[in-house]
Amino acid sequence: MENIIIKQVVTESDLIKFIKFPMELYKNNPNFVPPLINDEKDIWNKDENPALLYSQAKQFLAYKNDKIVGRIAVMINNKEAQELGIKKVRFGWIDFIDDEEVSKALIDEAIKYAKENQIDKIEGPMGFTNLDKAGMLIFGFDKLATMIGIYNFEYYPKHLEKLGLVKEKEWVEFELQFPDVLPEKIEKFSSLIAQKYKLRTLKFNNKKEILPYVEPMFKLLDETYKSLSTYTPISDEQIKSYKEKYFSFIDKDYITCVADENDQLVAFAITMPSYSKALQKANGKLFPFAWWHFLQAGKKNDRANFYLIGIHPEYQRRGVTSMIFKSIQMNLKSKGIKFLETNPELEENKNVQVLWQDYHPVHHKSRRTYSLNIND
Repeated sequence: MENIIIKQVVTESDLIKFIKFPMELYKNNPNFVPPLINDEKDIWNKDENPALLYSQAKQFLAYKNDKIVGRIAVMINNKEAQELGIKKVRFGWIDFIDDEEVSKALIDEAIKYAKENQIDKIEGPMGFTNLDKAGMLIFGFDKLATMIGIYNFEYYPKHLEKLGLVKEKEWVEFELQFPDVLPEKIEKFSSLIAQKYKLRTLKFNNKKEILPYVEPMFKLLDETYKSLSTYTPISDEQIKSYKEKYFSFIDKDYITCVADENDQLVAFAITMPSYSKALQKANGKLFPFAWWHFLQAGKKNDRANFYLIGIHPEYQRRGVTSMIFKSIQMNLKSKGIKFLETNPELEENKNVQVLWQDYHPVHHKSRRTYSLNIND
């Protein structure tokens, strides 16, 4: 491995190279969706990413014959260690050419970082927190990526497995054909559930009316997923950051909220038009022209993505999703939406997967994180 050189990212120029490497690697791949360069830069800026207030991280580039051939980031989430007692080095932003020497050099860097910090385990690909992208694609390489999922070549998992990394967690994703008309039983069930539990679907006339519900949505997200072994609560700083970062993208017609008789939020769903093709056209830059493609994606699109869904544990498996789907169907039918794609769901999270059972879900992608216990 003498001809593989690993260099830490230390300058802004290095960071731009780090961000742009996968754009070069996948430039002829029709399913890769590049991120916006400025958004990626913000991830490594403490003023923009609150996770850096309680995490530490480094990024590295791999060179071969003076050419960049791979990249990796390593992170330690100290909040995770303190609140859950989980000590591990997270690795992410891992990309490499189909060369086993390169992938080994990158993973060796993660192992080295773990040893330097007296940590026995590495796991990835993942970000700083639960709301970051996670999971290496292992099935669905021929499907268009979404803005909330990692895309990678088929050889990636083979490289990690050959290096001794093993499956840690797995996520599944589904595609649902958006119904022109809701099944009669769901239509009736929606009304019955609303009456039985004294629930109502909130109507928003503009985005400003949504603002009071943003924080309750994140708190409800905590309630929904806190039983999962790997879930860490979302901090107030993160809520503020996500609100500032994503609120401008939100369309009131893509948000559904269900409240009880005391106006307490019990369920919500955030869907978004698919921005995958717009991101491909943007090729990393929103300006000067790419914003137009985002605007058009919001107005004319046949595909939407489930971004977040939260249902209070007391209302899970009680049919509240029938109210959510009725509202989504009413809002999105007029927009010409034909397909809905779920976000990645942990394979053991049956409470979420059961939500789609009445809508003929097609399992079309799987992804997983890989781990290595260094002292084994």
